[in-house]
Amino acid sequence: MRIALFPAEASTFAPHSDALFYALLIITGTIAAVVAIIIVTFAIKYRAGSKVNREFSRRPRIDIEVTWIVLPLLILIAVFFWSSDVFSTLYKPPQQMVSIYVIGKQWMWKIEHQNGTREINQLHVPLGMPIQLILTSQDVIHSFYVPAFRIKQDVLPGRYTNLWFTATQIGNFSLFCAEFCGTDHAQMGGNVIVLAPAEYGKWLNQSGADLNLSQRGFELFKQHGCNECHDRQSTVRAPLLNNIYGSEVKLDNGESVIADETYLRDSMLVPNKQVVADYKPIMPSFKDQLNEEEIVALIAYMKETTQP
Repeated sequence: MRIALFPAEASTFAPHSDALFYALLIITGTIAAVVAIIIVTFAIKYRAGSKVNREFSRRPRIDIEVTWIVLPLLILIAVFFWSSDVFSTLYKPPQQMVSIYVIGKQWMWKIEHQNGTREINQLHVPLGMPIQLILTSQDVIHSFYVPAFRIKQDVLPGRYTNLWFTATQIGNFSLFCAEFCGTDHAQMGGNVIVLAPAEYGKWLNQSGADLNLSQRGFELFKQHGCNECHDRQSTVRAPLLNNIYGSEVKLDNGESVIADETYLRDSMLVPNKQVVADYKPIMPSFKDQLNEEEIVALIAYMKETTQP
């Protein structure tokens, strides 16, 4: 049985993260070794009964003081800029990505693909293609963690967070929840399955989903009567939702917000939280009528209407 000391480097982010980790390990290990050697040397040299000069030296050693201050400072500054560059790549995703929704729930991961395919505790992704995960929680705080990809993101109830990666190896990679979320927290895991692009396409086509995610959202949009207000022909004066996602929305309090996933979710569940300027707060709450999967589908539909 082969036991790996470190997980595989299976994403484009992993080598950069590991290089920084090894550099920090070498730096701290070297400093610890030097300090330990000095301690042992002095302990032996100045042990009780040894014949050494113990007179206090009044001659200042400016060179030692300057070196001890300047050298660690330069090392820390270099590490800061290096780590900032590595960390910032998590927030500079490519323009074109495959978007997948992830919902954390005690104690499972529920996955929603754009074509309507659903998974539990398994996430199929294509090799070499940037993947965007849009994450939320149905109950408590979870944390989406894939060691082989060196990625981890907290998953929060009532809010959407984003994470992206590009897989570089075909295979199965462990998925964990890295935030204690209840009695069965240790059982909340699964696998990320990386397939060749052609195999991934075949897998998606074999899913058997009747409607894709945005189509399901459109059906819910009509089912709950959203089109009766948010339509150009409606007699009720309500904001139009065409091209809403990613746009700047002016509120009645004079502030502005960007219409992201969290804003759209709040508009369904707590509509009076952020009322659009020049509109009355007449929208009812759908808090007890929509579950997280339905909210995800509605958001996917509204994002689809934003596409050129």
